[in-house]
Amino acid sequence: MTKLPRPGRLSRRRLLAAAAATPLLPAVRTAGAHARTRAATPDPYAALGAEVVNEFSTAWSAYRRHAWGRDELRPLAATGSDFFIQGSTLGLTIVEALDTLYLMRLDAELDSGVRWVKDNLDVAQDARVQVFETIIRLVGGLLSGHLATKDATLLALARELADRLLPAFTKSPTGAPYRYVNLATGSVSGTENYLAEIGTCIAEFGELSRLTGDHKYYNAAKAALRAVYDRRSALDLVGTALNVETGAWTDTTATLDPPVDSFFEYLWDGWTLFADRDLRTWYTTLTTAVFQRLADRRDGRLWFRQAHMTTGADAGHTQSELTAYYAGLLAQSGRTADGELYHDSWTDVLAVHRLPPEYIDYRTLAVVNHAYPLRPEYVDSCLFLWMATGKDRYRSRARTMWQRQRQYCKVANGYTVVNDVTTSPMRLGDLTPGYWWSENMKYYYLLFSNAPRFDYESNYLSTEGNVLRGLR
Repeated sequence: MTKLPRPGRLSRRRLLAAAAATPLLPAVRTAGAHARTRAATPDPYAALGAEVVNEFSTAWSAYRRHAWGRDELRPLAATGSDFFIQGSTLGLTIVEALDTLYLMRLDAELDSGVRWVKDNLDVAQDARVQVFETIIRLVGGLLSGHLATKDATLLALARELADRLLPAFTKSPTGAPYRYVNLATGSVSGTENYLAEIGTCIAEFGELSRLTGDHKYYNAAKAALRAVYDRRSALDLVGTALNVETGAWTDTTATLDPPVDSFFEYLWDGWTLFADRDLRTWYTTLTTAVFQRLADRRDGRLWFRQAHMTTGADAGHTQSELTAYYAGLLAQSGRTADGELYHDSWTDVLAVHRLPPEYIDYRTLAVVNHAYPLRPEYVDSCLFLWMATGKDRYRSRARTMWQRQRQYCKVANGYTVVNDVTTSPMRLGDLTPGYWWSENMKYYYLLFSNAPRFDYESNYLSTEGNVLRGLR
């Protein structure tokens, strides 16, 4: 059994002294010195911070009226919908919103959300759920909710849910998890799995191990990452999908786009949170190959192509808005200039399109997929580039996105997705995704407000925006 590593001396990261007595001693994402002096001068963004809270509260009131307890809000139809289990709920929006409510000091609403979770959340339903989504959204949301409120029931629910997901890992011959598991029976399915779904769990499972002292969660998450890394090609590239029973690649396309994206993120996050030197080595090895084999610099912009993992041959020139998160990750991992350049590339997209399309052909910036599902990744990188560099341009870019979200996505009951960003007026869908409550609005609030309940110098936000370090 692998023991959780204790950290050494970390570059570009600080150790949280407050956690010194816990089983894991985390390192955290840190802001620059500007964070310590933010309150010294009047902040021109403060009014926007108050506006974000007001817009969040308005949407939350609509959710309370029309969809309370349901997974997601349909703001145009004024009803709710299910995300994980057809005909049943796991309270996705409430769980996703807990730490955002805490940060915004909406304490009465936070109390109502916690009461709903304690009275109604059933994590033992006889139904199949997607392991990846359940971990990053529900386990992560319950953990950040627990860290915000210190409510022991939230931690107990996170642990019970993780225990019900573990068969997806422990029943796998390779350690790479099956895609689905039945919460009641532990039966598994989905032998073909994607890298993001295989590898995006060490932050949540590692934090659960830290809080409980039980290493089995961390061990399962690390084994999943190892299962991918050990199957890299001679070029140090990884593909897109694996058969979790045989370990054979079922899609040999090397890419940073979904469904691979957050695999790279969690290699670095596992190192910064838990000082696991293996994960730093794996991240560095694979990132070096990404820049050698996939980086595509053209017209002064940085993009990342698709390639065959074994030969390096071209396999595509598209880019997903979800991949915009990579700009922030590069800055956090010490490649700040590359992160800034990549964010500049996406800012050029916003000079052409009013909202970032789901997919573009980066050679021409032409739209490939016309949707804008209220994705948060561009603003995510605004936050982390700002914290890493102190440059106000990233708050300014976030302000532009905030104004466009309000202009194009706001409806009577909050905010909704856009099905086509190229039409005038834009063609709207009918959904407020769960991640909007956990990610978009949290990022805007932290960028525009001097949030008193957030440590701008020592913090960690998961791929789903859950704050696992830095809550005051």
